[in-house]
Amino acid sequence: MNVNQLVNMITRMFVRKAVNGGIRAGMNAMSTPDSAGRGQPRKKQGGGQGPKMDTKRARQAMRMARRASKF
Repeated sequence: MNVNQLVNMITRMFVRKAVNGGIRAGMNAMSTPDSAGRGQPRKKQGGGQGPKMDTKRARQAMRMARRASKF
């Protein structure tokens, strides 16, 4: 085993730990409802247009998903 292989092996170990830690932290942040203020309900916007705003947001999300899937 030469020095290059040893360096690669040790680097892979550190990178794997860092990536796993980041993924774990992100999943924990997404799973807790009170993190980053996501626990409070948002105020209604649009002056009582409830279902219309939901439909508009759904269409907008579909357009964005189509754009993102092109790449």
